[in-house]
Amino acid sequence: MQNSLVETLIGAAVIAVAALFLSYAYTSTGAGSVSGYEVMAKFNRADGVNVGSDVRLSGIKVGTVAKLALDSMTYNAVVTIALENSVQLPDDSSVRITSEGLLGNQYLSIEPGSSPDKIKPGGEIEYTQGAVDLIGLLGKAVFSSTSSGGGSK
Repeated sequence: MQNSLVETLIGAAVIAVAALFLSYAYTSTGAGSVSGYEVMAKFNRADGVNVGSDVRLSGIKVGTVAKLALDSMTYNAVVTIALENSVQLPDDSSVRITSEGLLGNQYLSIEPGSSPDKIKPGGEIEYTQGAVDLIGLLGKAVFSSTSSGGGSK
């Protein structure tokens, strides 16, 4: 009986430490949702962007991607962005999909405009640039260089 009580206590301690570690990791990475207001942006390509992807302004995380949808009329990707209340974007701001490196995670990068008017909650960021297909560009470069080598008859 004594042995099973010790094992139970050690198991409970391990579970408590694991829960504390997960809680710390979750709060320190900023993986939680952002409380604030939502705006939307339409992209021709939203490759690599997922719900929960970072939204950054000057390299600082100011929001997350809240929802992804497809516009059935234009077939554009409609991305809903949750921004912190402290971030009030000018209505001529732009957003683009970029990556942390050659093979890094995709995130949205906001470039603020200079207009005195702000985007209202539920508004739209009109100036967007979709994701660049690096594999497609690399394939074009490789195949165009091999096909233009030209051979003699």
